[in-house]
Amino acid sequence: MKVLLIGSGGREHALATGLAADKAVTELHAAPGNPGIAEIAKLHPLEINNNLEIVALAKSLAIDLVVIGPEIPLVNGAADALREAGFAVFGPSKAAAQLEGSKHFAKGVMRDAGVPTAKSFTCENRSEIELALDAFGAPYVVKDDGLAAGKGVVVTEDREVALTHALACKKVVIEEYLKGPEISLFGISDGERILAMQPAQDFKRAYDNDEGPNTGGMGAYSPLPWAPSNIIEDTHKQVLAPMIAEMAARGTPFVGLLYAGLAVTDRGLRVIEFNARFGDPETQVLIPRLKTPLAQLLFKAATGNLSDSKLEWLEDSAVTVVLAADGYPNHPKTGDEISNLNQFEGVTIFQAGTKFDEKLISSGGRVLSVTGVGNDLTQARDRAYRSISQIKLAGSFYRNDIALNASIAEKGN
Repeated sequence: MKVLLIGSGGREHALATGLAADKAVTELHAAPGNPGIAEIAKLHPLEINNNLEIVALAKSLAIDLVVIGPEIPLVNGAADALREAGFAVFGPSKAAAQLEGSKHFAKGVMRDAGVPTAKSFTCENRSEIELALDAFGAPYVVKDDGLAAGKGVVVTEDREVALTHALACKKVVIEEYLKGPEISLFGISDGERILAMQPAQDFKRAYDNDEGPNTGGMGAYSPLPWAPSNIIEDTHKQVLAPMIAEMAARGTPFVGLLYAGLAVTDRGLRVIEFNARFGDPETQVLIPRLKTPLAQLLFKAATGNLSDSKLEWLEDSAVTVVLAADGYPNHPKTGDEISNLNQFEGVTIFQAGTKFDEKLISSGGRVLSVTGVGNDLTQARDRAYRSISQIKLAGSFYRNDIALNASIAEKGN
C-alpha cells in the first residue's frame, strides 16, 4: 500500500511512525512533512491549502490511501477533491469537517442527535454577547465560532477579558461552564460505524498548575486510571455513535477521526467540543499504544469497511511532554539550534516546529513532543522527563506536571 500523509506537525510525525510500522505499507510519503518524518518517509514540498496540488501529488505517486492530518485542509475541502479524483481518503468532507469548523454548527448537530453538551448562545453583536455573559455568569466560557488553532477559547472569571475576546470574534459561542475533569476520546469512523479509541487527557495551559494562557496543548497521557471504567462504552453510546448517525442522516457522512472533548461532570458526560482530526498532542500517546496496524485500519475506514474491525492496545502507559519555544504561545522565537536529541529506552521524540538548515532549528511554537512509554504512568513520565531535560534549545520551556497527579493516584491504587 502506498500512503500519502498530509501535514507537518508532531501529530503527523506520530501518525507517520504508526503508518511506517504497518507491514502493509510499501511506500510512505509525507507532504510537506518535517525533518523527523523525513527519517521514515519521502517528503514532498506542498502548500497544504492548495487542493489541486494535493490531488496532483497523489496522482503522480499513484497513492492508495491519503491521510489528512491538520484541520485547515479538511475545512478547505481537500478530502472532497481527492475523493472526486478517485482516491481513498481518511479525513472528512468539507461539509462534515464543519463539526470543527463551526462551533455553532456542531451545537446544532448535537441538539438533533441528542448528544449531551453545555447550554450555549451564539452571538454576533455586543448586546447579544452581554446578555449571554450575564445569563451564565462566571466562570465565562467564550469560544470563537471558527478555527483558531486550539487557541480560540477563553475561560475566565473576568467579565472584561471575556467581553474583549468575544468582541474580537466575528461570531462567538458563549456557554455554561462545565465543572469536572476533561477527557479526549477519539473515534475512527467509516461514515456508518465508529470505533472508540482509548481515552487520553491533554494539558492546555502553558505553565505548571494549569496557569498561563491557553495553548495548542503542552502534554498528554494515556490511559487514565481515574476515569470511569465504562467511559469508552458510554462515550460510544451517548456521543460518538449518535453523531455519526446524525451526520449520515443529513447526507454528509463523517469519514475520518472524530475527536470528542468531554467533561466528566456530576450530571454525567458532556461534550465540550468536537474536532475533525487527530488531536495534538494526544496522538503522540495513543499511536505508541495502538497494536492494530494503523494503515490497514485507516484504509478500512476510508473505504467503508470497518464492520469486522476492532482496536487492540498495548497494556503500556504513555506520557508526552511538549518542548515549547521561548515566547510561546503569543510570540514564539524561531531559528534557534536544537541539540541533544538523545534516544533513551522507551522514548520517542516527535518533531513538530522544526526545520533543517545545515542543522536542526526551531520553526514554530511547539517544537518537539517527547513521549515516554512504560509499564505505568510513573515509568513513562520518568522516561519522557529524563529525555526532555537534556534537550538544548535556547529559552525553551516545558511543563513539569504532565500526568503527575494521575501517576500519584495510580500508585495509590
